Amino acid sequence: MNVLIIGGGPAGMMAAISSAMQKRNKVTILEKMNSCGRKLLITGKGRCNITNSANINDFFKNIPGNPKFLYSAFNKFNNEDIVKFINNQGVKTKEERGGRIFPVSDKSIDVLNAFMNKLKQLRVNIITNCTVEKILVKDGVVIGVQTTEKKIFNADKVILATGGKSYPVTGSTGDGYIMAKELGHTINQIKPALVPLVCEDSQSLGMCRKMQGLSLKNVGIKLLCSDKIVYEDFGEMLFTHFGVSGPVILSSSSMLLRVKNIDNLLKENKVKLQIDLKPALNKEKLDLRIRRDFEEVKNKQYKNSLENLLPKKMIPVFIEYTKINPEKKVNEITKEERKTIVDSLKNLQIIINGFGKMDEAIITSGGISTKEIDPKTMKSKIIEGLYFAGEIIDVDALTRWI
Repeated sequence: MNVLIIGGGPAGMMAAISSAMQKRNKVTILEKMNSCGRKLLITGKGRCNITNSANINDFFKNIPGNPKFLYSAFNKFNNEDIVKFINNQGVKTKEERGGRIFPVSDKSIDVLNAFMNKLKQLRVNIITNCTVEKILVKDGVVIGVQTTEKKIFNADKVILATGGKSYPVTGSTGDGYIMAKELGHTINQIKPALVPLVCEDSQSLGMCRKMQGLSLKNVGIKLLCSDKIVYEDFGEMLFTHFGVSGPVILSSSSMLLRVKNIDNLLKENKVKLQIDLKPALNKEKLDLRIRRDFEEVKNKQYKNSLENLLPKKMIPVFIEYTKINPEKKVNEITKEERKTIVDSLKNLQIIINGFGKMDEAIITSGGISTKEIDPKTMKSKIIEGLYFAGEIIDVDALTRWI
C-alpha cells in the first residue's frame, strides 16, 4: 500500500516508522523544509526532552487539552516505549529532575539521528523541499496529494502531520489546518500555548522590567482569575521586558487560556499571578527567619538588609513593593511592617493582561477536532484513507510533560 506522510517532524517520522514496520507499506515523507525534524532540534534548549518517566495516569492529569482522546494511543505506545525505541537505536537516555528524560549526550541531534537511521533502515523515502498544497480526494476517498509546483503524488493513504503554528521558522506555519478544513474538518480555535504572559498594568510591568532577565528557582506560583485559583505550581520562572516566562509560567498559560471569558478578565485586570518567594517556610517560620536576620544587621538601613533573603536585582523592587522607607534602620521596623515583608515574600502579586504571540509559543492549542478522528487509529471520520498525527490535532499538554 502506498502511504504518503505530509510533514517530517517527530510525529511524521514516527508515523512513517510505524507504518513501514507494521504494515509493510511503501512509505514516503513529503517535507517542505530542507531537512526533517527541525523543531525537534530546538526542544529542551537543544537537549531534547524526549518524554517523562511519570505514571501514565499523571500524563492524563497534565494534559489540559482533550486527554481522554489519548487513552487508546497511550495503551498502544507510551512513554516507556519511546525510550526503548530511542535506546534500541543506540542512543542512551537519562532521567533528570521532575522525571524528564534526555539523551545522555545532551544533544538533540542524536535523537533526530535515531529517527533518521530507522527511516533509512526501513527504506522510507524522504522528499525534502516539497510543499504540499492540497490533498486529493475522489468520492470521499483519498487518492493522493498535489504540491505547490502542481506535481501529483498518488496514494492509498495520507497522514497529515504538519504540526501547529508555533516556531514557524521550523516549518510549522499552519498549512495542515487549511488542507483539513478544505476537506470538511472542523478546526477548533488556534491559540498560542505554553507561552509567556504579558503585563500592561503600569506597576506590574514596571516591576518586571526592572527585574528583566532574573530567573527564580524553587518558587511557588498561583494564577487567579477573579480571586479563584485556576493553576498552581512550583519551579522556575523568569522576568522579562514584557512580563513573565519560564517553565511554571508556560504551563500556567495553557490552563489560563481555557478559562471562560478569559479575554475580558485580562482586560479588566482580574487575572493575578501570586509568587511565593519562600515556599519552604510558612509565615511563622519566615517571620522568625527575618527577625534573626534583622538582629544581625539591626543598625543597617532596610535597603541594605535583604541580601540573605532575595537576589540582588530584586531587592530595590521588593522594597518599593512593601512601601517601607528604604532609609529606615532595621531596628526601627515595626511589627506591622515586618508582617508586610512576610506577606510580600509569600505573596508577591503581578497583574496579568495577556498572552505572548504565536511565534513565542512552544506549542499550539486548538486544531482538528478530536470528535472527527477515530482515537484508536487516528483515522478521519470524514475522509476515507486520511489520518492525522501530532500537534495538528486539538490536544496539548503542560511543558514538563512534552
